[in-house]
Amino acid sequence: MKKILIFLTLISIACTSSVQRDNDTVNSPNQITELMEQSLYDFKLNDIDGNEIDFSQFKGQKLLLVNVASKCGYTPQYADLQELHEKHGDKITIIGFPANNFGGQEPGSNEEIKQFCSENYGVTFKMMDKISVKGADKHPLYRWLSDKDMNGWNDKEPTWNFCKYLIDEDGKLLKFFSSSVNPTSDEIVSLISA
Repeated sequence: MKKILIFLTLISIACTSSVQRDNDTVNSPNQITELMEQSLYDFKLNDIDGNEIDFSQFKGQKLLLVNVASKCGYTPQYADLQELHEKHGDKITIIGFPANNFGGQEPGSNEEIKQFCSENYGVTFKMMDKISVKGADKHPLYRWLSDKDMNGWNDKEPTWNFCKYLIDEDGKLLKFFSSSVNPTSDEIVSLISA
């Protein structure tokens, strides 16, 4: 009888230890990462006017996601993005994400950013709420864009304003472009037309 009690006690300890390990696994950073959105179409963000945008509405469309800023040497790319939108808007949706991560070059409010873009560049492509695209407060969408375990291959995060991510019609990340690649370059236009 004593051997049976010892045996049952050992089984109970082993089961408790196993359950504890399982609970620890659920709370581990790897498990939390796995629980984050795995598809671009799972994201919902506010646009620059505060309206919620469900990214599932972009299924079947190519997207060009760009972190933008109003006081940057690359700010004139707003004009190039607008040109791309006007010439190829039937093939691609351009989405600007104002961010103040680089040199404090986007200090304004959403209203100020919208006014600046409209008055200086005639922007009519989609602009989103100001977010962070790097660092500890990086938005989950930009976490997805820059984590190869989530997007399938890319681990490059924006290195400056006006970095670009091209997404295909199925929500897969196709290509990352640095700030220096102009939105109207053959490199981008050829992939839009493909």
